[in-house]
Formats: sequence, structure tokens, C-alpha cells
Amino acid sequence: MKQNSRFSPSRRSAIKAAAAGMASLAMPLIWTPARAAGKRIVVRDDGGIYTKAYGAVYYRPFMEKTGIEVVGVAANAEPTAQIKSMVETGSYTWDMAKISNPAILILTSGKKKYLQKHGLESDPVVAEIPAQYKNDYGVGTNVYSTVLAYRKDAFKGRAAPESWADLWNVKDFPGRRAMRKHPFDTVEEALMADGVPGDKVYPCDMDRAFKKLDDIKQEVAVWWTSGAQVEQMLGSGEVDMVPTWVSRAQSAIANGAPVGIIWNQNIWGCDNWAILEGTPNADACREFIKFASDPKRMASLVEYFAAGVTQPRAFDYIKPEIAKNCPTSPENIKTGVPINAQFWLDHQREAIERFNAWILV
Repeated sequence: MKQNSRFSPSRRSAIKAAAAGMASLAMPLIWTPARAAGKRIVVRDDGGIYTKAYGAVYYRPFMEKTGIEVVGVAANAEPTAQIKSMVETGSYTWDMAKISNPAILILTSGKKKYLQKHGLESDPVVAEIPAQYKNDYGVGTNVYSTVLAYRKDAFKGRAAPESWADLWNVKDFPGRRAMRKHPFDTVEEALMADGVPGDKVYPCDMDRAFKKLDDIKQEVAVWWTSGAQVEQMLGSGEVDMVPTWVSRAQSAIANGAPVGIIWNQNIWGCDNWAILEGTPNADACREFIKFASDPKRMASLVEYFAAGVTQPRAFDYIKPEIAKNCPTSPENIKTGVPINAQFWLDHQREAIERFNAWILV
């Protein structure tokens, strides 16, 4: 939410089988490590700490076990246009990609499908992943969250914020505020600040949301446009409160900033492993997905970042003091609001146009 270049310009950037593929699904080849020897699959991931973590936890161990090399390739935003181009031309730079539910909808909602069904529902390991973290075209690998972050030193000796309503409450919680310059997440925050329960946020009442945004508009010191900007502001103390992707708040904390995180009413989405339609390496991709879905292996990601692991049993291998910082820990996920990807796919254009006009007034 991800976690890093989450949803821009669509919810995660645009709220970002061919005959041979169909035949391979109907008559799958028998896969064995020996048969796969010398093969290579290329996976689009988020780069940075993700590529480093996945290399250590997934990519290199998978090659050692199967003989299939896995190459991680970073892309800054969800590359729906690139994936469409690869499938249309049959020229595959990547075989699979780590992408969000909105991106999966974009790539599979029309007559032509740019992803292929993974068909792993009956795999015993994949089957353990809860339904909310997977779909026909994607197997969840990480959950990202938007949370309210605040500077602890700004609230020393007085009550700290605990909800989106507190972000709006400038009387009882004075301080410099920043908010995202985009309707995604911001609309949901406004509705919850106005008293809408998390399970009633969708479909979003835009009139109600913008009326509530009117109440806070003049109190917002900075309208942020990137995660790096948020991290810098939290680190320097430029702002006291800001809705942000949790990874940015956690990075600021890791760099020594006195930052608190409010998990209450967090807004979360899921990143998935997805296989490009028509790739000649689909079977190897499926083996990789099964390998990466192992709970103990998934738990190892927390050595690199507070992963939103999608395997419930992964928490059997994660220390409680680390688990409390993971988006999918039982305590954090139960108060969260899952992003409705279909709503934003249907309404993103009008919402962005309305927000951009509103911010200029």
C-alpha cells in the first residue's frame, strides 16, 4: 500500500487466456524441478526494501529449491499499461507482477483478460489464505494500510489523537496538519470523521465527504503528494498529524522520529501475485506463488519490514512486539476498513475531477 507508492493517480495508479494459455490450463504440463532447470521468471515488485526482502526470503531460496531463477524488477507505480502492452504484443518483459486489487480489476474487467487465473484454490497452502486476501487472478502477499500518524512530542502532556474525528477536531487537538492531495483515502477519512461506521463507508457519499472536508480545509498546512514528502515532514516535525501509508510512518520511526501510529479505522488494501496472460512461464509462476505462500517463509519478511502477511499462521512465527506493527495482526485488521476496489474503479474519474476543483477554491 503498496505500501509505498500507493494509489496514484488511480487507486494505486489508475486505482491501477490466449489460445495457448487456455490450452495449458486445460491440459497442464507435469511440473518437476528437473523439468524447470535453467528456467527463469521475472517478477515485477515495488523495488527498494521489497526487492531486497523478497530476494532473501523468496527469490534466492526458490532458485535453490527448484533451479528456477527469479528476477525482481522494480516499477514505481502499478504498471497496468505495461502489462497490457506485453500481453497484446506477446513480448514479455515480466512473467508475473505484484499488484493491487484495483489493478487486477483494470486488467480483468473487460472482454480481454490480461491476467490468467492462477487455479491454486485447491493447493493446501494457498487455501489457508483468507478469502479477503485473494481472488481468481491474484494470491495475496502483502496488505498495506493508511493510518493516522502523529508526532508524540507535539502531544506531550496532553491527549493524543485516536481517530479520524480527532484529526478534524482542531479545538481539542491543535497542531499543524497535512492531508493527501487526492480523494483516495481522503474521502473515506472524511466520512469516518463525520461518524460513518467503517462497514458503511462504501458506497461513498461524496456530498457528505466534501461537506466534511470543507470543515478542515483551512486547517491543512500541507497537502502532500508523495510518501517521501510525508516521511520528511514527520522526521522534521513540520507537521503534527498526517494520514499516511503506514510504511512511511514506520520508516520515520526507524530513523529516530518520535512518531505514533493510530491503527483505529486504518484503510487497507491487498497486493497480490498475479500471472500475465500468455506468459510461457506460467507453470513456474504457480510454483513460485505456492512457495511464497508458506506461512513460516512469509513470516521471515518481518526481518526487513513490518509486513502485512496474508497467512494467519505466519503470526505463529512472529514475535508479539513485532506483530503489533503488522497491518494484518488480529488487533489491527479488526478495526480496519478494506478498500472497495470496484467502487473506485467505477468512480475514480468523477472523484478526482471534483477533488481537483474543490482544492483550488
